[in-house]
Amino acid sequence: MKKTMHITWLGEQRYLGVAESGHQLLIDNSAVKVGVSPMEALLAALATCTAYDVVEVMNKRRTPLSSYRIEVEGERAESDPKRYTRITLRHLAAGPGVSETQLLRAAQLSHEKYCSVAASLNSEIVVEAVLEHQGQPA
Repeated sequence: MKKTMHITWLGEQRYLGVAESGHQLLIDNSAVKVGVSPMEALLAALATCTAYDVVEVMNKRRTPLSSYRIEVEGERAESDPKRYTRITLRHLAAGPGVSETQLLRAAQLSHEKYCSVAASLNSEIVVEAVLEHQGQPA
């Protein structure tokens, strides 16, 4: 199954991503930001992927959450490419009958089995650059 996203440069270091569904994401690394940076977007992708799983697991176990959020923090290397060396996801949840043990198990299942973003971060990914020169703009 392939997923595609088209990224268009808007000037400075600002880009608009448009998914196949038509939904948009503003990525911005300009001096004056109006969107998230690429590395912030990666943290958000990981956190929302695992949040989706945790909510689903808790619902299936008949212990739905009444409130839930994730605080995600990434530590980056000092030298280029300044990749994340550690990412911490802090799960903050509440609900009738929800125990810390159940929440921990749901988070572990997400990180170890279900979250495709976490699995992608833990694997070797083949990244291929294909260039198409479009000539001078009119």
